[in-house]
Amino acid sequence: MSNFWFKKRGLIYIPINFIGYLLYFLTIAFCINVFIAIDKHSHSVSDTFYGIFPFFTSAFTILFWIASNKSKY
Repeated sequence: MSNFWFKKRGLIYIPINFIGYLLYFLTIAFCINVFIAIDKHSHSVSDTFYGIFPFFTSAFTILFWIASNKSKY
């Protein structure tokens, strides 16, 4: 198994290994779960946006940090 999980294309990282695909899937699943939980109790679109923003930002920051450390340039 290779040490590289992602390949950099412009500003994004493309998964090239099973672990990379798994990390993307888990991040997307987490974000969907957070969206459903926050949206259930919000009263407007702005409530939903302000509720999900910290979770989405944190999740994708961690994903892109891992991708930058495990990527093929």
